[in-house]
Amino acid sequence: MATADPMNVDTLARLAAVIESRRGGDPDKSYVARLFAKGPDAILKKIGEEATETVMAAKDGDPQRIVAEMADLWFHCLVALAAYGLKPDAVLAELTRREGLSGLEEMALRKAGQRDKEGS
Repeated sequence: MATADPMNVDTLARLAAVIESRRGGDPDKSYVARLFAKGPDAILKKIGEEATETVMAAKDGDPQRIVAEMADLWFHCLVALAAYGLKPDAVLAELTRREGLSGLEEMALRKAGQRDKEGS
C-alpha cells in the first residue's frame, strides 16, 4: 500500500472539520445540518443510496461517474463518522494497522477476535 498523500489526508481532515461545524446549524441553510437534525437513520440511509449509486456507476464503467459517486459516498461516510463522534484519522489508523496483512489474514484475525468476544 502506498503512503497517503498528506494533501489528501489534509483534505479529509478539512472536510471533517467543516462537517463538524455544521452540527447544530440551521437545517434550512445546510444540507449537513439537515442530515444531523434527521438523525443517524437518515445519514445511514444516504450511505446506502450512495453505495448503490457507486456500484451502478462502476457497472456502467464510466470513470468520471465512478469518481463522482465515490466522492458522494465518502462524504456521507464522513458525516456518519461525525455523527458517531469519530474522525477520518480513526479510519486511516485502521487502514495503516492492516497494511501489510493479506486480506485473508485480516479477515481471519477479525473472525478470531469476534469468537473471543462472543466467548467472553
